Amino acid sequence: MTAAFDFKKEYRDLYLPKATPTLIDVGPMTFLAATGTGDPNEEGGAYAEALEALYALSFTIKMAKKGDWQPEGYFDYVVPPLEGLWWGGGFDGTRIADKSALHWASLIRQPDFVTPEAFAWARERVAAKKPGADVGRVRLVRFAEGPCAHVMHKGPYDDEPVTVAALEAFIAASGREDDIADPASDEALLDALDAHGAVPAVRLHHEIYLGDPRRTKPENLLTAVRHPVRRA
Repeated sequence: MTAAFDFKKEYRDLYLPKATPTLIDVGPMTFLAATGTGDPNEEGGAYAEALEALYALSFTIKMAKKGDWQPEGYFDYVVPPLEGLWWGGGFDGTRIADKSALHWASLIRQPDFVTPEAFAWARERVAAKKPGADVGRVRLVRFAEGPCAHVMHKGPYDDEPVTVAALEAFIAASGREDDIADPASDEALLDALDAHGAVPAVRLHHEIYLGDPRRTKPENLLTAVRHPVRRA
């Protein structure tokens, strides 16, 4: 039996940065994306609802292998890890003044065979099977992140400021600076991310979650932290 394609293993340079910051140029990828505002730790809050919709759609597409229709070019794969873009709430990468005022875009990468047709098919399936999942808030987008610096953070999410400080020091030492700008609105960010494979006009602090906080001790959590950069 052929093993399912695992994006994390095949693209280790994207998902498994070293504990020491490095530069990377991130090419175009397809994502399911949902935006919102609020404390991500709020039980049953907007963030939890967004994740429910993203995972319902992602696993419906993956399990097309067991149905009577598959997208053209379908192959079996492991659903990639959750990712997040963050801004607002006084957040600057090293501190958060108000988690309830945070803005976020939650993302799950999709194989390139996930076209608008496949996305529409999955939304219909999820809406019929899980009417409580707010699939209407999810968009299919494709963009390239472009030049970035990234690093692996190990430990609780609230301890990230030390890691981000090291990343910022590396960026400055390399003759670069952050290329981060807050979008005008959540919808404006989604419009920017729908860049048809190009680098969007708006880029943000980016995290990739490589551990499940429900099953992993906080001190063992791994999070890839990425900042878009430009020449200073």
